[in-house]
Amino acid sequence: MNGEAGARTKKPPASGLREAAPHFHGHRQRLRERFMVAGGAALADYEMLELLLFRAIARRDVKPLAKALLARFGSYSEVIAARPERLREIDGLGESAICEIKLVEAAARRLARGTLEKRTVLSSFVDVIDYCRTAMAYAEREEFRILFLDKRNALIADEVQGVGTVDHTPVYPREVVRRALELGSCALILAHNHPSGDPTPSTADIRMTRDIIAIAQPFGIAVHDHLIVGRHGHASLKGLKMI
Repeated sequence: MNGEAGARTKKPPASGLREAAPHFHGHRQRLRERFMVAGGAALADYEMLELLLFRAIARRDVKPLAKALLARFGSYSEVIAARPERLREIDGLGESAICEIKLVEAAARRLARGTLEKRTVLSSFVDVIDYCRTAMAYAEREEFRILFLDKRNALIADEVQGVGTVDHTPVYPREVVRRALELGSCALILAHNHPSGDPTPSTADIRMTRDIIAIAQPFGIAVHDHLIVGRHGHASLKGLKMI
């Protein structure tokens, strides 16, 4: 057997039998270009999720995965806010993709907080509401958050004081006031979420707020408001004249 016979070369496939390109060939670049030209408002929720998943999943059509996430959680916002353990229930969604999703959530919160930190809180109450909705509206469990303010109503600290179940968070009024004294805070804005989506204050919400006000008052600490946020809007106890 001579060398030429032994070294066989693979023949290129006939033009009619050439392997077809994946059906999503070029889709990623086209979607990126559409986003850069028209912005996120021009894209559907599943397309925004596709863009997000591109970074973590390099060589796969991610449209079915994006639609599976929406089918499970309901909306883009609810996917982004979903807990990692819930995201792990989705077939095909690995840790890299989950990290990308949670990174977007953290970036949104930091952006909203940055806007809040640059101004006197009470002079831009819309920003306070936007921040609380960004931070908590789509959370699957109740969170009780406090904005601690100085005498000029500028933000000193923003802390989550408790995380509870789907419909209850334990709050201890004396601990709230103790923390305010530690920080040298002169005023508070209380906030928590209703995972049900309905921000209507409960009797327990009103009672707890009034308890905090009563304990804080002798120390010269004002409670400006208690905001309740949900997927379907927000409620202000002060605006509703409940405090």
